[in-house]
Amino acid sequence: MNVAELHGEDTALAYDALRELRPHLTSVEEFVELVRTQRREGYRLVASFDASGQVAAVAGFRHMTNLYAGPHLYIDDLSTLPSARKQGHAGALLRWVDEEARRLGCASVHLDSGTQRHDAHRLYMTSGYVIPAHHFAKSL
Repeated sequence: MNVAELHGEDTALAYDALRELRPHLTSVEEFVELVRTQRREGYRLVASFDASGQVAAVAGFRHMTNLYAGPHLYIDDLSTLPSARKQGHAGALLRWVDEEARRLGCASVHLDSGTQRHDAHRLYMTSGYVIPAHHFAKSL
C-alpha cells in the first residue's frame, strides 16, 4: 500500500473513490473543476494506492485555523472503493493526515461524518477520534 498526495494533473485519479461518498458528482470534468476551485481555498487530496497502482481510497482535507480549535486539519472527504474496503486504506490515509498535521504544527484533526456511516465511525473511534459536538446545518 502506497500513500501519496495528488496534485493538479493527478486529480482525476481520485474521482472513482470520491464518487462513492459524493454520488452527486456526475463527471470527472465536474469533479476536477470543483477540486480546482477548492484547491484555491487550501483543499488537498491524498490517495492510497493498491498493489496494482490504482487509487483505492482518497482523503480531501484543508489546513484551517478557527477560534474553537486553533490551527488544525479538517478532513472534508474520506472514501474507499467498495472493492478495497477493510484492507487498511482509510486507516493509512488517516495516519498520513495525522503526520501532515503534526508537520504543519497542528494540534488536532477534525472531520464530520454522516450519522448512518457506522463502519466509518468504528474506524474513527479506533483511530483516536472522539465525538465532541453535534454538527448542525440549515438549507437555504
